[in-house]
Amino acid sequence: MSVLDEIVKAYDIRGTVPDQLDPAVAHALGVGFARFAAADRVLVARDMRPTGPDLVDAFAEGVTEQGVDVVDLGLASTDLLYYAAGSLDAPGAMFTASHNPAQYNGVKLCHRGARPIGIDSGLSTVKATAASVLEGSGPSPVASRGRRTSHEVLDQFVEHVLSFVDVDELRPMRVVADTANGMGGLVVPAVFERLEMIELEVMYGELDGTFPNHPADPLQPANQRDLRARVVAGGFDVGLAFDGDADRVFMVDETGTGLSGSTTTAILAASVLRSNPGATVLHNLICSKAVPEVITEHGGVPVRTKVGHSYIKQIMADTGAVFGGEHSAHYYFARNYRADSGLIAAVVLLEELSRSGTSLSVLRRPFERYASSGEINTVVEDALRVLDDVSTEYAACEQDRLDGLTVDCGTWWFNLRPSNTEPLLRLNLEAATRDDCDHHVAEVLALITRS
Repeated sequence: MSVLDEIVKAYDIRGTVPDQLDPAVAHALGVGFARFAAADRVLVARDMRPTGPDLVDAFAEGVTEQGVDVVDLGLASTDLLYYAAGSLDAPGAMFTASHNPAQYNGVKLCHRGARPIGIDSGLSTVKATAASVLEGSGPSPVASRGRRTSHEVLDQFVEHVLSFVDVDELRPMRVVADTANGMGGLVVPAVFERLEMIELEVMYGELDGTFPNHPADPLQPANQRDLRARVVAGGFDVGLAFDGDADRVFMVDETGTGLSGSTTTAILAASVLRSNPGATVLHNLICSKAVPEVITEHGGVPVRTKVGHSYIKQIMADTGAVFGGEHSAHYYFARNYRADSGLIAAVVLLEELSRSGTSLSVLRRPFERYASSGEINTVVEDALRVLDDVSTEYAACEQDRLDGLTVDCGTWWFNLRPSNTEPLLRLNLEAATRDDCDHHVAEVLALITRS
C-alpha cells in the first residue's frame, strides 16, 4: 500500500506527520489539485496544528508550479474556508485533521462554490496525479508560475454567520464555549462579540494544536466533561462544544446535559422549516427516527442519506434541500453554499431558544422520543461476512444496505457500518425505552462477536 492509499479517505485526506503526510506529499497533492481544479486561483487555509505551515507552503508550491495563483487565508476554521470558496467562487484546500490527535494533519478539498470533493467526485483524480509526482513522472512545472497572496475574510464570514438570525430577537443569555484549543478560539469570539445580548465565556480558547487540555473530539462524552461541569458551576444557559476545525458543534443545556446530534438536527430542522414551509430536509441514516418525524410534523419532506458530507452536499444540490443534519453534529445549510457550519448552527439554536422563551432543557423534550445506544465499535476480522450473518438473523425485519446494514424491527432498529479505515463495525441502535435499547444492544453485539 502506498502512502497515498493510506491517507486518501472517502471524504478527505488525513494521516500522521511526517511518516504519512510530509511536505513532499503535500507538494504532490498541490500539483494534483491545481491540475484537477482547472482554475486560475486556489484558496488555502490551515488550522492551528504546528505542522500546518510547512505543509501549506509545500502545497502552495505545487499549485503555483502549475501556473495557478494561491490565495492564502491563513488560520481559519473549515466553515470559514467553505464560505470563502462560495463567496469568492474559487476552489479551496483546508489543512486540518479536524478532531484527530496532534500527530495528524490532512486536507479537505472543495470545488469553487464550496461544492464537495470526495473519492468519487475528484479526489481519486487528485490522488492519481499526486502519485505520478511522487514517482517522478508527474506534470512538469510551467514557465509562468502562479503568485501567492494573502487575503482576510474573517469579517465577511462573521457577517455571513449573523445573516442567519435576527440579532434583535436574541434574549439575554450566558453562553460558555469549549473550543478545545481549536479554531473555534478564533471564530467564536469574532461572532459573539457582535451579539450584545449574549455573554460569552470561552474555555481553552488558545490556538494550540498539541491539544493540552483534552482532545478536540466532542462526539466523545469524556471530552465534554469540563464543559458540562462549567455550565453548571457558572450558571450558564447554554454550553457549546466545538471540534478542532470548528465545523461541528455539540450543545449542552443549563443542567449540564448534552444534546445528541439528532436532537439538535431536529430542533434546527423545525426552525428552518418555519421560514421555508414544505421544504426538503436531509438526515443521515444514523439519526434518530425522531428527526424525520419532526420534519414531517413541521410540514417538511424528510430525505434519508448515507453518512458523510460529500454525499449530503450532493443530495442537497439534487433535491433542493434547505437543511441537513448528521448524528455527528454536522449541520448543513443551503444558504451556506450547502456546507456545514458549527457557528451557524449555534446562533440558529440560540435564536430558537430565544423564541421559545424557555430553557434548553425544556425546549429539547419534544424532540427526544427514543433511547439510543450511541456509537459502539467492535473489532472484527471480516466486516462484510458479519454483516451478512447479522442480516440473516433478522431476515424477518425490514432491511436496506444504503450505508452498511440497517435493520428495522418496528419498535427498534439498528445500523451496522464498517469503518473506512479500521477493522471495526460501528453499531448504532435505537428503541422505545432504555431497557429495550440495552437489551437489543446486548443481543446484536452477541451476534457480532459470535460471527
